[in-house]
Amino acid sequence: MTIQGLNYEKLLQISKRVNWRIEDIIGHDKPMDFSRPFLPESFARTQKLDFLNPAERLKLNQIRAFGYLSMFELVERCILPVIEELAPSRPGQDPHRTPALAQFAAEEAKHIELFVRFRSAFADGFDVDCGFIGPAEDIGAAIRNHGPLGVAMFVLGIELATQRHYLDSAQDDEGLDRQFRSLLKHHWMEECQHAKLDAMVFFELAAKATPAEIDQAFEDFLDIGGFIDGGLGQQTALDLASLQMAIGRTLTDAERQRFSQVQHQAMRWTFLGSALKNEAFLEALEQVSPRGRARIEEVAPAFC
Repeated sequence: MTIQGLNYEKLLQISKRVNWRIEDIIGHDKPMDFSRPFLPESFARTQKLDFLNPAERLKLNQIRAFGYLSMFELVERCILPVIEELAPSRPGQDPHRTPALAQFAAEEAKHIELFVRFRSAFADGFDVDCGFIGPAEDIGAAIRNHGPLGVAMFVLGIELATQRHYLDSAQDDEGLDRQFRSLLKHHWMEECQHAKLDAMVFFELAAKATPAEIDQAFEDFLDIGGFIDGGLGQQTALDLASLQMAIGRTLTDAERQRFSQVQHQAMRWTFLGSALKNEAFLEALEQVSPRGRARIEEVAPAFC
């Protein structure tokens, strides 16, 4: 991913044209269809759990979708203060930079509300209350407690992964719930611009960094990834508890072990591997540090 051809003014104009309203996606006249899966199978990976019947796998798919909503609400809450902090421009910078990043921040706030609305609709229609890791404020603070370049690297990876979530897995999947598929589509529409803005900010920070600071940024990025992976392990246990409540039975020890193995790895791919294997992300890292990219590629298979 290069910054050639990227322009704050152009991205701001595109963002204003793409801009959509939450009411266009979710509301009383647009209910979620609980007879259909919400997440693409490439993320949910329920078919690998042959000890669940089709109805139980559907419940698990929907529980995983609740986790997807909650995780991206958490991520957006983490990103928003980062963008707000970076938005003010120095003298001599592009005059469109601050308005473009302010628009970015406003859209991230809208995305938070979008995920909140979907979580509320989910809670109204699902059989049991589903757990999620937290509190979000503590998780966000732990992520932001790293150097700005490492955090910017994390944000860029997440934004690029979100684009592929829709394009690679949901765009042509007619079997998904119509409203959840619409959420993935509209999220992607604005994240296309966010990823480009993220890239510009990432390269700005990298251009000012020393070689030692760049090396530290990769260490910070990997540390953030390890922290999130620990949270995904905890979320797997919460999803297991939610599933057992939803289907009214307790899985055997062997089934619980298999569940944890498959579902933790599925979450790793959804939230980490899909970023680590994203070619645009790797190209951006290459421009900053070929050695850093090589290190990321070494660890990526563990999250796929």
